[in-house]
Amino acid sequence: MSELALFLVRTGFVVVLWIFIFSIISVIRADLFGQKVISRVASANAPKVVSAPIAPNAPGSLVMEPTGSNATKLVIVEGDRTGHNIALDRRELTIGRAEDSDLIVDDEFASTHHAKLVLINNDWLIQDLNSTNGTFLDGSRVGTPAVVKLNTPVRVGKTVFELRA
Repeated sequence: MSELALFLVRTGFVVVLWIFIFSIISVIRADLFGQKVISRVASANAPKVVSAPIAPNAPGSLVMEPTGSNATKLVIVEGDRTGHNIALDRRELTIGRAEDSDLIVDDEFASTHHAKLVLINNDWLIQDLNSTNGTFLDGSRVGTPAVVKLNTPVRVGKTVFELRA
């Protein structure tokens, strides 16, 4: 093999090796620090409500399902910390195994930064942070940020919690 061909093969191998190393670093970085996309995605998917005022108890008025907007606490209903309450006194709550999470889930099926609850437009939204095993809202896997209604079960690993007033 000529020296030029050998040089090109070695250089190509080093380039491929560095690309592999940088891809590993980016995956680890994304897992450790998460992604900051909730506000843009949630604003685009936020429900738009236009209605005229209706007199209370008017005939034909609809009874609306309560959303999570008036939720004051998060209650764990299944898992290691069943019965534990967390006050919803801020606009954002992180969930995961990391020590900096607001709700620390000690579970092998939960990711380091698993999910995030965010208060947007008077609704609590749950966002999965690209976790391995997913986040489930009322039995359905969360793909995009979704509104969490009161008393609706949210599953992160083996832990299930609900928002309550």
